[in-house]
Amino acid sequence: MSILITVIGLLIPFIGTTLGSALVYFFKDKGISPNLEKVFNGFAAGVMFSTSVFGLILPATEYKTDYVPNILVVVIGFALGIGLLLLIDHLVDHIHSQGNYEEGIKVNSLNKTQKMFLAVLIHNIPEGLSTGVIFGVALAGLTGNEVDIWTAMSPALILSVGMAIQNIPEGTVVSLPFKEELNSTNKAFGYGVATGAVEPIFAILGVVATYFIELLMPWALSFAAGCMIYVTIEDLVPTAIGTNQKNHFGLMAFLIGFVLMMVLDFTLG
Repeated sequence: MSILITVIGLLIPFIGTTLGSALVYFFKDKGISPNLEKVFNGFAAGVMFSTSVFGLILPATEYKTDYVPNILVVVIGFALGIGLLLLIDHLVDHIHSQGNYEEGIKVNSLNKTQKMFLAVLIHNIPEGLSTGVIFGVALAGLTGNEVDIWTAMSPALILSVGMAIQNIPEGTVVSLPFKEELNSTNKAFGYGVATGAVEPIFAILGVVATYFIELLMPWALSFAAGCMIYVTIEDLVPTAIGTNQKNHFGLMAFLIGFVLMMVLDFTLG
């Protein structure tokens, strides 16, 4: 039963991305309004930031480590997660469609669509990894312990559902630039779905790392949190704030997303 719950949990965020990408069919050619884009990105940022704190960092601090102080493990793991994404940003040639800027070592053989696709893949890797890590921790908690399955798995399912909730508007936001670039709604939907497919792949890696190597649990949790917060601050927060400071739609959406995940974690977790 726990394996079935894990498989479903790993697929839920991907389903959210697919649903969000499908919304590209309901937007006209002019795309999404700037204010709605701010709301979408703000909400996604709030969910991811809240998940990083309550679903990853706090559980990481609960593990006891004999070799070094636990807080040092969390800090180093967090820094390594940020460092990895920073390194990828500097090495992999990609274009952030939301900000329309390019990063990485330029590769002339890649076109704009491929570079946009790579940018979204980089964004989705931490989400998949985080989902897998927390499910791996939940499965490890069941091994050899008389613990109710739903009690052990509910925090992981909450994280998974939270990811799916923020992936719905996020899937729409990332698919629309593909629609404009390719002039094809079907291709835009396909690219959106493909970007989400990386999440269950890295989720499996997260499960394996934490379930089979107990020593890695606090490291994996804090590492995933570092990756998530890096992506949140670099990609989502700037767009949520926007250049128009006359409204605070993105900020309010961030707070709603943050509080929603916090409430779910404390009431159901």
